[in-house]
Amino acid sequence: MRNIFKLVLGIIMAGLFSGVTAADYPSRPITFMTMTQPGAQIDRLARGLGQRMSKILGQPINVKNVTGSHGTVMATELSKSKADGYSLGVTSLTAYTYAPHHAKLIYKPEDFDYLTLVALNSSGFISKSDKPWKTLKEAFAWHKKNKKAMVAMFHGADDRDALTRIAKKEGVKLSLIPSKGGPSVIKAVTGGHASVGYVGAILYKHVEAGSIKLIAAALGDRLPPIPDVPTLREQGYDEQVEMIVALVAPKGLDKKAKAKLLAAANKLANDKETQEFITGNLLMRPVKWGEAHADKTVKDLYATFGKQAMMK
Repeated sequence: MRNIFKLVLGIIMAGLFSGVTAADYPSRPITFMTMTQPGAQIDRLARGLGQRMSKILGQPINVKNVTGSHGTVMATELSKSKADGYSLGVTSLTAYTYAPHHAKLIYKPEDFDYLTLVALNSSGFISKSDKPWKTLKEAFAWHKKNKKAMVAMFHGADDRDALTRIAKKEGVKLSLIPSKGGPSVIKAVTGGHASVGYVGAILYKHVEAGSIKLIAAALGDRLPPIPDVPTLREQGYDEQVEMIVALVAPKGLDKKAKAKLLAAANKLANDKETQEFITGNLLMRPVKWGEAHADKTVKDLYATFGKQAMMK
């Protein structure tokens, strides 16, 4: 009897949902995938955007943490998802612009719709506060003088490769450890398991607490909350690492669902409270929102990183 009841209920539910079309989007909860652990800065960004976009779209937005290989595992799962607007990614663009030039992946940048950029994650290289150096250059000099390998925890392929090039230039052996996001980098550095680590804006609260120190700003300019720490270029390295975060969907998103997502994103782009959450609360940098700008950014970065890869 119970099985018959389940069968009848299933038929009724199937009948109800068979009439749901893209015009009714969204008719059920949406999932935001993110590449980092819970508590990491991009995870916090995904949850904050999800809460705000949920109010606009009228459906819950859940966050799913898909870690591994610095965004490529998440990008792989996203590429296999239905292009129905219920599976989206809030993720660094490096998995789509940098990684394809350096790893064998099942997806290509063209397999996604880039709905909008949402933030530029402030980032830099850090060390434990009691280390005997103030800058990344001094850290390399210390390791070279003491004939020690530098143990460094990296976030993605781009900062890993930048460190590798710098270490080669400085003549220092490098021992690299992959991370699962900002919290794992902080834990490794403060625990003495890594001398140097690359991390996003989560670094600010730990610098303020005194457990770590910033030894190089990774962006093109200094980080305003810690203006006395020079950039990589100011330290003599022709390097720049940018963690641009975007809202990404599988390619071929239904036009009506896409229009609703873009309209919701546009509201958030023009919402002062949302932008204050990104720049004031998370201490990330503002970016230009919109699909056209996101598409251009992805194409430009992919081309730039492709040229770099050919020069190796």
